[in-house]
Amino acid sequence: MSIILRMSLVMNLLSLLLSTAIVYSNQSTMPLRSFKMSENVTYDCIDIHKQPGLNHPYLKTHKIQMKPSLSRPELKMRTEKNETSNQNKIGCPNGTVPILRSTKEFIINSQMFAENNFHMLSADSPGTHIAGVRSSRGPFRGVKAYFSAYKLNVGKDQVSYSQIYVGSGSGSQVNYISAGWTINPGLYGDQRVWTFGFWKGKDGKGCYNTACSGFVQVSKVVPIVQPNDLKPGVPGFLDYFIHQDKNTGNWWITRFSKGAPSVDIGYWPKELFNLLDNGANMAGVGGVVQASRSGSSPPMGNGNFPNGGRLDSAIFTNIEVLNSNYEQRKMNSFHVDYLVDSEKCYGLKVGKKGFFYKNPLGFYFNYGGPGGNSCGV
Repeated sequence: MSIILRMSLVMNLLSLLLSTAIVYSNQSTMPLRSFKMSENVTYDCIDIHKQPGLNHPYLKTHKIQMKPSLSRPELKMRTEKNETSNQNKIGCPNGTVPILRSTKEFIINSQMFAENNFHMLSADSPGTHIAGVRSSRGPFRGVKAYFSAYKLNVGKDQVSYSQIYVGSGSGSQVNYISAGWTINPGLYGDQRVWTFGFWKGKDGKGCYNTACSGFVQVSKVVPIVQPNDLKPGVPGFLDYFIHQDKNTGNWWITRFSKGAPSVDIGYWPKELFNLLDNGANMAGVGGVVQASRSGSSPPMGNGNFPNGGRLDSAIFTNIEVLNSNYEQRKMNSFHVDYLVDSEKCYGLKVGKKGFFYKNPLGFYFNYGGPGGNSCGV
């Protein structure tokens, strides 16, 4: 075989390999350690100072904040037995953080979903339906809730979310942060329930998780994005808290867990935003779905209408906000909007107040529904 032919074969082979290559968490940094959680899910332990989140042009001079300036008080322990935890533990070495290893296709899809992401400050989005609560009487310095997720049958071109969020808008400009659960086969390639974080900031740009730069991962054990293998009909639970740091202005995501210390997962730096410097005008929680191109809407929550008891459908409990003075309050101590845009397919049922006793669920509601082909636009 001639040298020229050999070189041609080698170049063709390299081209083929690169076209389907796994993109490591940082192009210039090899992982110190890796954790393979399942066939298509691997986390690379990347030097915290060389993580991809810091490659954003707005973060060239950003100094990493290792923990929130003021520790949040530990909230009351929950009693539910099915709180979701890391079944396969991740423990990156000190000085490194877990970053989901991504393919080029995943990064491209993440950017596409980020560009088309529906948020509560956007104009009506065809095929998008919501069921939840929000308050627009900010400024708010944070929002938290304890909420369930279920295994659902969601099509490849459908999406179902359960999320908490904060946002501000001015004219056509929007700043927005959300986090929670999602089933998104078009992005993740399966029907598992994934935790996620999303942001949209200056110039309308934004991103999911760590697929592109922006979010700064700080925890070495809990990544911002992670799959959860839930059994049909058995809920998982998240206790999430998005809050603005009082000293730096960065927006943190903290996860509380039953019988364990809270985990400050990471944060979205203040440099990414131009409308969230002094808190967010709006805070909310709830379910969101995106229909397929054919108009078929996926189930929301656990697929049931909230017509029965509080365990018969999906639930958000202990819904609270931080007010402008960083004081923790029930969301319904402010004016609250109740949002259901397709009662044929989804519902919302707000919990009753306890007049003679303190309700351990705080401000809560049940929500969800089966979806279908007649949910409207």
